[in-house]
Amino acid sequence: MKKIIYILALLAISGLSNITTAQPIAGGRAFSLAVCDNYTVKAWGSNAFGQLGDGTHTDSNVPVSVNSLTGITAVACGDRHSLALKNDHTVWAWGDNSNGALGNGTNTNSDVPVPVNTLTGIIAIAGGRYHSVALKNDSTVWAWGFNGEGALGNGTNTNSNFPVPVSFLTGVIAIGAGTNFSVALKKDGTVWAWGYNTDGELGNGTNTGSNVPVPVSSLTGITAIAAGYFHTLALKNDHKVWAWGYNGNGQLGNATFNNSNVPVVVSSLASAIKIAGGRQHSLAIITDSTVLAWGGNTSGQLGNGGSVASNVPVQVSFLTGITDIAAGEQHSLSRKNDATAWTWGSNTNGELGNGANINSNVPVQVIELCGVLIVNEIAPLLSFSAYPNPCNGHFNVALSGDNGNIEIYTVLGKKVYQSEIKYRRTEIDLSGQPKGIYLVKFFSGQKMQTEKIVIQ
Repeated sequence: MKKIIYILALLAISGLSNITTAQPIAGGRAFSLAVCDNYTVKAWGSNAFGQLGDGTHTDSNVPVSVNSLTGITAVACGDRHSLALKNDHTVWAWGDNSNGALGNGTNTNSDVPVPVNTLTGIIAIAGGRYHSVALKNDSTVWAWGFNGEGALGNGTNTNSNFPVPVSFLTGVIAIGAGTNFSVALKKDGTVWAWGYNTDGELGNGTNTGSNVPVPVSSLTGITAIAAGYFHTLALKNDHKVWAWGYNGNGQLGNATFNNSNVPVVVSSLASAIKIAGGRQHSLAIITDSTVLAWGGNTSGQLGNGGSVASNVPVQVSFLTGITDIAAGEQHSLSRKNDATAWTWGSNTNGELGNGANINSNVPVQVIELCGVLIVNEIAPLLSFSAYPNPCNGHFNVALSGDNGNIEIYTVLGKKVYQSEIKYRRTEIDLSGQPKGIYLVKFFSGQKMQTEKIVIQ
């Protein structure tokens, strides 16, 4: 398989990366996307606007192939449109284009992928309700589509069917997009937001929208962000989660149903490693590789076997070994370390991908799905990751595309392991080492990636 070259970066011991998170799965309004291990894309669910990208407008309750799309490393969903990032750092889009969200200079829907105009050097993508956002390798942000609330962040409220730069925003390492608002994480650990703000989505202590970026109040040390439909989540370097915006269904997770225009801490959640936001609910992977969920639950999107909303995190039933999560409008997605995908919640249009159209309040497996791409949660230079994390000393490394060498060090710089690695998955035994934090370094030619792993 042709090597896929990613932007170089090191993962700092603090957990703050200077690059963005890859997105091998994504959920939109009643549809889902997944990147396969051959770097093609599968889609399932609602297809009225061509958002499945298979050249039809027919819903599908099993995965179908997106037409002629290869070399894909990340996907993102809007409300009714889809985005994909190629290994040449270009962006492709399909589905609803009534507001220009496909970015190809037209307002005509497309049921097959089309290239976003003149956009290169992209390392991350995000889909809002009717707009799209992209992060360039120069740390600037570009946006296109609906702009009535200022979601494009370019100082106007005029829609654009081609990419425009977000005003005066540099040093960005991650992006997110919700309903007519956008959010960005800077490398200094601060968060900035722009667009719709009626429910406090911008987190700046007001309910006044802004068509240029404004800083989220009193929030530092952030390592990841996720935008829901009307709320935002942020993960701090202490593994706590903060949230702000609309909270009518408990999606802020702070034991209330009150909106907040400043960040509030999610209750009883101090071990998160990844976050995701849907329309009425939120998700987090915690350090034991299980999933917690909170917020609305009428369609079973919390996955805990019930249908009652929860304004504090609850455990998703029997899911273990989870490496990635995503949230759609009223459904949730996850992928396991065995490359299977599991979904739960609303299934009216087949968005769970299990061959049925019946909601499920517990996880069900997506069927007929190619192996889901396994990548490092902090965007990889190489397709390399270590799991489970934390572990008891026994863990696996997953590799795709490059052979190389692995070295493992204590945080004080003592080498405790060294080996050549050639296989897709290799088991490593450090059970004889003391508990603590270790740095796993993978070398291939002149490229290197470092990941932190915790032995408990």
